[in-house]
Amino acid sequence: MSDRSLNWPLWTGLALSVVALFSYALFFYRFPITRDVPWLSYLLFAIAFVLLIAGVRRAFAGGIGRRIVAIVVAVIGVGLAVLFVFGVTVGSRVPTSAGVPAVGAKAPDFTLLDTNRKPVALSQLVAAPGSKGVLLVFYRGYW
Repeated sequence: MSDRSLNWPLWTGLALSVVALFSYALFFYRFPITRDVPWLSYLLFAIAFVLLIAGVRRAFAGGIGRRIVAIVVAVIGVGLAVLFVFGVTVGSRVPTSAGVPAVGAKAPDFTLLDTNRKPVALSQLVAAPGSKGVLLVFYRGYW
């Protein structure tokens, strides 16, 4: 192996880490299948890890300068992955509000239209004969 040859797995792994980081925000976030669980970004990071490891192993066959550069590049690639995972898990949590009812607490009374466009109040449903309670389901999303 030539001492001047390019360590393509290392640099491809770093480039793929950068692509995985920015592709989520610029492209994959548009689609619910890759927005809710960013599996494609995780897959890109996994491929980048394999390439980074191969690049570091290849650099250890060379001189000390190549080893240091390879380790620094690998740490940057892994750091981008850690930043991404932190951002989509911990960093994207919605803060709780002070006015939100606790689980199991009585819901405030409200009135909505049913499928026949007639108003129905929550208190009316709870007070109906034979009613043991009301299950409220809140859909997250849009259509």
